[in-house]
Amino acid sequence: MSFYHGRESLPHRFRLVLLSVLQASGLPFSDVLTEGEIEDAFDEQESWFAQEDDDIFTPSLTLWAFLSQVLHKDEQRSCLAAVSRVIVLLVALGREPCANNNGAFCKARAKLPETVIERLAVRVADGCEKKIPKRWLWKHRHVKLADGTTVSMPDTPANQEVYPQQASQQEGLGFPVARMVVLMSLATAMVCGMAMGPYSGKETGELALMRQLMGHLDPHDILLTDRYFCSYFMIAMLLEMNVQLVSRLHHARQEDTYRIKRLGKHDYLVQWPRPAKPDWMDQATYDEMPESLTLRQIDVKVNQPGFRVDSLVVLTTLTDPREYSKDDMAELYHKRWLVELDIRAIKCTLGMDILRGQTPAMVRKEIWTCLLAYNLIRKTMLQAALDTDLSPRQLSFTSAMQTMAANWVVLPTQDEPTIALLIETAIGGLASQLVGNRPDRFEPRAVKRRPKPIRLLNMTRDEARESLRSGVDPYAKRK
Repeated sequence: MSFYHGRESLPHRFRLVLLSVLQASGLPFSDVLTEGEIEDAFDEQESWFAQEDDDIFTPSLTLWAFLSQVLHKDEQRSCLAAVSRVIVLLVALGREPCANNNGAFCKARAKLPETVIERLAVRVADGCEKKIPKRWLWKHRHVKLADGTTVSMPDTPANQEVYPQQASQQEGLGFPVARMVVLMSLATAMVCGMAMGPYSGKETGELALMRQLMGHLDPHDILLTDRYFCSYFMIAMLLEMNVQLVSRLHHARQEDTYRIKRLGKHDYLVQWPRPAKPDWMDQATYDEMPESLTLRQIDVKVNQPGFRVDSLVVLTTLTDPREYSKDDMAELYHKRWLVELDIRAIKCTLGMDILRGQTPAMVRKEIWTCLLAYNLIRKTMLQAALDTDLSPRQLSFTSAMQTMAANWVVLPTQDEPTIALLIETAIGGLASQLVGNRPDRFEPRAVKRRPKPIRLLNMTRDEARESLRSGVDPYAKRK
């Protein structure tokens, strides 16, 4: 039985979270991630802290405050700022305010199970993916995008031990770095899965992390990736799962070496022989791998001025040219760039590029909370798009995030009619904030605004302080 049974106070209920993310019954996708499902996730992990009636930081209120940190930046992202929002909420609900310090909140936040936050984030993505209309799919097929990225975190001994800084940096002068691979939906732009590990070391590359995400792919899915994932054994494992691949040909492979049949102009069937066994694979698994793969290779000419390349080679397991024409494959690969924009929304708009967690456990928890917030924002965008017959990718993610942040504290404090009106107004307003239709946009990889001319720290901060104490400024200009 749920440990929330009988708790009617809003800070004890996960309805608090759902209201602030603009969710209410009757909306499309409203049955994806219900209050009961959130309670069940916490129950299964026996996350039973703060059960007394006068406890402030219950699991629901702690999660609410943690998510609020993601929607704000800079000073407003701090734990103390989150506590200030909690105080405003409690007073507005007619309850006694909590102490104006972050100690209790930080302890409660540490008790939130990472597995629960991950489960909720993935549940939102998977649930919405199953309910989207067919017109949002590519040829009625679900397409998943995969790509890698990195994040940095505070330079603490605990973080350095698990996620060491880059080897090229001197000790004490770098920041811990984690490598991530995300799996995203082409239709909804939601994160369906994420794997992370150290930036370097054995089995820490993007291919190794991608193998951890194979369970998030469903039969008949299409995986759309860049050339780094164009690997013989990756393709073989995908085909074993009945998952198709569309990728750019890896730069190390010769374009015309393995051609066996011409399907059309610049369109060929190729056959790859099985390479030698890699170190990470055991002999039994290697023996089960097919001795060769028959794939399709398409030479695509890029006629758009300003693009970095004038041609590329697309490799795919979709070998039937009658069902999937050459132009179809070129159009689909062109959409691969969307994953770059989605990752930019997560890292830049939501501010996940530089994390604040002081320990690896809190770093991972912070990442999954950010991805949960991202998926919940995308869910609201789906609702706005469905009501107005738009594609969700036509709507502005930044506008949706700002709308949710503006309503964060206000919504849970209102009566039911006002809540319904606020949610209707917020979701309706998202449909008016469209992104530009710029499928072939190109820009120079440069910025106009110059950084401030501050010298780089080339010794540890303790060493620099000691030098200053001795009367020598190591960064002073010398005549």
